[in-house]
Amino acid sequence: MSRVIWIVLDGVGAGAAPDAAIFSDTGADTLGHVRAKVPELALPHLDALGFSRLYGGGQPALGQYGRARELSMGKDTTTGHWEMMGIVREAPFPTYPHGFPPEVIDAFSQSVGRGVLGNEPASGTEIIARLGEAHLRTGRYIVYTSADSVFQIAAHESIVPREELYRACQKARALLTGPHAVARVIARPFTGTAGHFVRTDGRRDFSLQPPYPMLLDALKEHDVPVWGVGKISDIFCGRGLARHLPSHSNAEGIEATLAAMDELPTGMILTNLVDFDMLYGHRRDVEGFAKALEQADQGVGRVMAAMKSEDTLILCADHGCDPTYGGSDHTRELIPICIYGHTCPADKNLGTLEGFCHLGNWAARLLGVPFQAGATT
Repeated sequence: MSRVIWIVLDGVGAGAAPDAAIFSDTGADTLGHVRAKVPELALPHLDALGFSRLYGGGQPALGQYGRARELSMGKDTTTGHWEMMGIVREAPFPTYPHGFPPEVIDAFSQSVGRGVLGNEPASGTEIIARLGEAHLRTGRYIVYTSADSVFQIAAHESIVPREELYRACQKARALLTGPHAVARVIARPFTGTAGHFVRTDGRRDFSLQPPYPMLLDALKEHDVPVWGVGKISDIFCGRGLARHLPSHSNAEGIEATLAAMDELPTGMILTNLVDFDMLYGHRRDVEGFAKALEQADQGVGRVMAAMKSEDTLILCADHGCDPTYGGSDHTRELIPICIYGHTCPADKNLGTLEGFCHLGNWAARLLGVPFQAGATT
């Protein structure tokens, strides 16, 4: 059996989607704008796979390259990853530009035995800086959302131990159903003192259960092992995964991927590299985003060097998060696609594919599993 190593560069879009105007994202281009702002940016391995070819230049790609347009109505991690696995959502997940309604907040407060601060769309670092002292004084949870379908709960670890925060998230997840079935409930523990609050690595995502069937279900039913690296397990509620390898940064994600390649001889390794989105895109930090791309480029080079003759590398993103754009939200973009393996034709331009599910269908064929969703390649 062949092996697929699938790496998702979280938030690294490659140009505004045709319907970007609907999302107020006209002209967004994460990869293109970062390269324009940081002309010295060096991505030898990503460019060898086809990134530079997406913008009309560069050397011939080692494999196939192109872009994909999202069919689902969203621009978030859950929607993007679900579509890759064959789930196309015609209706977007609910969002709360004016905060959550009283019936949601009151039910949550009652279930966890604590009051709520915030309840508004906000940047996580900003709302913690603004409301952290009040949280320390009152013990109330800081609840906030964003343009994405998320219910985020922040708490200082000296006031609310992590396990209590996680239980609160599980209670929120159980409450947020029906019309309020948000894509993710996110735990955001932090430490520090007023003026110096810092979010810790204890983030956990409690996602909505994906509908059945999806690619990961099909692979499990055909005894094809899948190891998830990073927040993959959170995104899919652990479904279809034989093993979860945690990571809290791009560097840890690459190391975990390489370790999995040493241990798993066949099947699929599915990795999410989160730093682009989590640390730099939302904060509109162009220089940080560029450095993260260079670090990931070196990591991808190590993965390529460790590949065996029967391996295929799928490299893509899940949405955009243009650090040069206004606001702090994701951007509705096409995603880059690179497919590399010793059996893949070199320098083949795939154009723009209609639907992220092409990638899942591709992986299924490579792994010999009869699964088909959405448009065919």
